[in-house]
Amino acid sequence: MNHQRFVLALLLWLFAAMEGSVAAAPSDANGGGRVLFVGNSLTYVGNLPAVFDALSGRSESDMASDMIVAPGATLTERVADGTVERALATRKYRFVVLQERGGDLACGFGPQVCANAQEALRVLAHLARTYAAKPILLGTYQGTPAASRRVASAEAAAAAEVGIPYVRVAEPFMQLRDRNPRMSWFAADGMHPGADLTLLEAILLFREVCGSDPSVRAISVRAPIYSFHTPLKPELRSSHESSDLPGVSKGISYESTRMVALLEVSE
Repeated sequence: MNHQRFVLALLLWLFAAMEGSVAAAPSDANGGGRVLFVGNSLTYVGNLPAVFDALSGRSESDMASDMIVAPGATLTERVADGTVERALATRKYRFVVLQERGGDLACGFGPQVCANAQEALRVLAHLARTYAAKPILLGTYQGTPAASRRVASAEAAAAAEVGIPYVRVAEPFMQLRDRNPRMSWFAADGMHPGADLTLLEAILLFREVCGSDPSVRAISVRAPIYSFHTPLKPELRSSHESSDLPGVSKGISYESTRMVALLEVSE
């Protein structure tokens, strides 16, 4: 058993020993409704957490997101470095949104990486529940329909195995891209999410969290909009934390017509 698998197995044993008792997370001076996003550049390019906050239509004190993200990061790394556990012990969250590196849960990087990803998902889901937060797996996508379907199927199976909700991204994305090919689906690199794909992910996550569609309206996101060039470090940060990094814009606006187009996606 390699070192990473040993660490994951040890954490699972410790969490199992805690079964039946829920840790009391510290109170948050900003109130409830906080969301912790854990992921990689697929999560932070376009600042999905901030777009989700703006979509919620609530004040920042009632619905505000934090993130622990880094380029190419895996959930296995977040288990090993303890950043998620420290965040949960520091601040009270209602939801923990987990997004794995695209393809890891579909064994796109080999069986060992796949096994590590599945085990890390289990550990982080259990950890979220220990701190009275609801874990959610946010899906990823690939460039072709066939590859996207394979990834979505593997991610859905991994979420079901752990017993947590899975927010499908691949199928709605492909459905809407066929209908509206001119929308901003990809960033300039042709891989990371563009503005409209980021908004779509926020809508799909809103449906899971709130159980309904968001209201149709124009939204303005006053937060740093990170690009695929942004070298964020895996540390806890607010979705609205100011940034002076090069190439990071200070916000983005979405017209109500874009909301209408994206809300046409099937449940």
